[in-house]
Formats: sequence, C-alpha cells, structure tokens
Amino acid sequence: MGGLTQLVGAAGRWAIESTGASGRGSIFLVQQILKIFAPPIRLRLIVAHMRFIGNRSVSIVLLTSTFTGMVLVLQGYVALVRFGSEIYLGPLVALSLIRELGPVLAALMVAARAGSAIAATIAGMRVSEQIDALEVMAVDPIQYLASTRLLAALLTVPMLTALFDLAGIFAALMFGTGVLGIDGGIFMTSIREAVDWSDVTAGFYKSFLFATFIAWISCYQGYVATRGAEGIGRATTNSVVITSVLVLAGDYVITAFLM
Repeated sequence: MGGLTQLVGAAGRWAIESTGASGRGSIFLVQQILKIFAPPIRLRLIVAHMRFIGNRSVSIVLLTSTFTGMVLVLQGYVALVRFGSEIYLGPLVALSLIRELGPVLAALMVAARAGSAIAATIAGMRVSEQIDALEVMAVDPIQYLASTRLLAALLTVPMLTALFDLAGIFAALMFGTGVLGIDGGIFMTSIREAVDWSDVTAGFYKSFLFATFIAWISCYQGYVATRGAEGIGRATTNSVVITSVLVLAGDYVITAFLM
C-alpha cells in the first residue's frame, strides 16, 4: 500500500510540474511573438541570427537532402519496378520530399545544429547573470534574446526547407539517371504533372510551425536554465529532444488536417 501511495504521489508531482512548465513555456512563447516588432527593431542582430541559423546550416541540410534523395529514388525504384510502375518514381520522390521529409528533416537538422547552440548560449548567459545585467540596463531580455531569434528562424527555416527539397530532387535525378538508368525527361515531366501548389504550401506551413518550435524551445530552455554547467547541458539536451518530438507530432497534426 505504501508503494502504491508513493507511486501515485510521484505521478501527481510529475503532472503538476509538467503542467506548470507547459504554462510557463506558453506564456514565454506569447511574449516572444508579441515582442517581435516591439521597438527598437534590432535589424543587425536579426541578420546575425539569420546568418547563424540559416547560412551555417546550409551544408548539413544539403548533405542530408542529397542522401535522402538518393535513398528515396533507390528504394522507390526497387519497389515500383516489380509492378512496372517506374513512371511514378518522380512523383514518389518529389511528394515525399515536399510534403513530409523536406520540412521534417530540415527542421531536425536545424534543431540539432542551431537550436542546441542557441539553448547553450542563452543558458550560459543565464548562469553567468548576463540576463540579469540586461534587465538592469533596461533591455528586455525576451525581446533581445528570443524574439529576434524567432523572427530569424521564421525567415530562414522555410528557405532551408526549399533548398532541402530542390537538392533532394536533384540528387535523386542524378542518381536515377546515372546509376539506375532512369529517363530524366520522364522523371521531371511526371513531377511537374503530379506536384500541385497545394503540396508546396503544405510543406511551407510545416516549416513555419517547425521554425517556431525551434526558436521557442531552444530560447526557453536556455532562459530558464539553472545550476551552472550542469544546467547548460540539461538545457541543450532538452532543447533538441523536446523540439524533435514537437516537430514529429506537429507533422502528424498538420498532415491530418491537410489530407
């Protein structure tokens, strides 16, 4: 009986703590969004964040998209050739990348590379009391640290997603024509006939949502970090894990609504 009581108590404490953390995180997101265009507009800082989140993520996005495109065309060819349906290989690759894999994998790569760094940076500022110094100087830390990064993510992650899609399709075309002997003209023509603008917009809807997740979770985890170096490590880990889970869950929700 005592063990059951302890179990129920632990579950209750976890539920209360999780509810409180969710509420605080939601309030942080609302403040982060509302303060995006609050004066002063820190254009130079936003551009610096865009360079960090977007430009420095190009290489890992291109590398991931290249291998993703090659794997898709190879697996699709093996499956479709059994039924004599190789003509549908182009739409299979393009729709898989544009609607699902492009937004999701691009967001996961950005979360792993940029999101973790953002969380570590802000957490370091928190434990070294630099955020307290900003408040003393009458600088809004949420607007200065979080809102600028949210705007930068909203501007760069969709572009990285588009780059992922194009690079993946190009890699699939090169691998298919060069290794599998696929007709490149038929491959591209089938893509143009199968892909609608609604497919493209669905992918971009996801990329905007995922950009919000990346900037929100990474900034919040760093902002509430405690306990020195241990807190920085925990904030970095939580940022990547929570963002990845939200990206996958958000992908399902949006896909279900847009079907």
